[in-house]
Amino acid sequence: MNMNIKEIREDFPILDSGIIYMDSAATSLTPEPVLDAVLDYYRNYNANVGRGVYKLTQIASQKYEDAHKTVAKFIGTTSNELIFTKNTTEGINTVASGIGLKKEDKVVVSLWEHHSNLLPWIRAKKTLGIDLEVVKPNAISEGEAKTQCALETSDFVDAIDKKTKIVAITHVSNALGSILPVKEISKLCAESNALLLVDAAQSVPHMKIDVRDMGCDFLAFSGHKMLGPTGIGGLVIKEELMDEMEPLTVGGGAVEDVSFADYRLKQSYEKFESGTPNIAGAMGLSAAVEYLEGIGMEKVRAWEEKQGKRIIEELRELDNVEIYGYGSEAFERGQRIGVVSFNVKGVNPIEVASRLDTEASITVRSGHHCCIPLMNYLGLGAEGTVRSSVYLYNTEAEVETFLELIRKISNS
Repeated sequence: MNMNIKEIREDFPILDSGIIYMDSAATSLTPEPVLDAVLDYYRNYNANVGRGVYKLTQIASQKYEDAHKTVAKFIGTTSNELIFTKNTTEGINTVASGIGLKKEDKVVVSLWEHHSNLLPWIRAKKTLGIDLEVVKPNAISEGEAKTQCALETSDFVDAIDKKTKIVAITHVSNALGSILPVKEISKLCAESNALLLVDAAQSVPHMKIDVRDMGCDFLAFSGHKMLGPTGIGGLVIKEELMDEMEPLTVGGGAVEDVSFADYRLKQSYEKFESGTPNIAGAMGLSAAVEYLEGIGMEKVRAWEEKQGKRIIEELRELDNVEIYGYGSEAFERGQRIGVVSFNVKGVNPIEVASRLDTEASITVRSGHHCCIPLMNYLGLGAEGTVRSSVYLYNTEAEVETFLELIRKISNS
């Protein structure tokens, strides 16, 4: 599947500066239609939502509702099940604090987790005394088996049992680019009557997501990784679970009635969106969804896979480069996205990233990628890896420039 990359790049004027942006796993660039949507709110209907009867607030409220519907449909759910949050981290914390964890409960996570899907559960262990189990690879822990750090459904079989309250796992590792079989893991959860939370920060921007088909109870994601503004994200909560969950915050806009003794919260997503929401951010996220849909998520994924596969295969040819996560063959199995984590032997990841920036204006991430336990497992410590992450605006010429400089660094 081919995309009109030249036309797409015209929507990202920041690229006119000559940068080669390959850090989209951290934060994607923002196209003009998204910026237009944000500014349209502030310029033409800047008012609070659900707070009045005058024309501006009615327009803002309707567009906010429409944004809910647009984003919800994009991930295969309904607007009643989608809460706007500020990011994935807030979404996960909402679940961790709201499901009523008790001392005898067990929470299962994986070695791949970003700190955002690890720290809330560690805090619950410290404050509530829950049992926290980390699923690690059962494969041989040396050589290629260790660098791939493979996790399969079978690795979760013994961990998920009748004591498990919730399984909280990433869909795609932000550090490795590897994909977990969440649909199969959801079946294990169903057998043990355990809840399933999916950290979809790295999957919603890069592949077609269907919450219903996935079989999860909660799904969290961030707008700034999918062409949207910062400070806006989403959390899907199954409608039947909303009544029994406590919101992370309570306050204005979330209540039906209040006395000095008690309050009664609203139903549906409004219960979880107290205070003035990020209205402009919601407009921007909705526009980002429409932008991605206009291109087609199948095309987006295919283009990324093509570039990611090329990067892995050519880095494999370099004796001094070590790659982490699944190999290029994983693209064919649907187990990878275009995030590539690697190291040049004998060269600090920060130095590699700095040279890419100073010599060719290539932006990549270096360090532990908010995955310190994973980096420690790989024997890398805080130095971590170099991580390139392509997206729909990267060209084949940019990938070649990146590869040429890595060849130069590895031979120096």
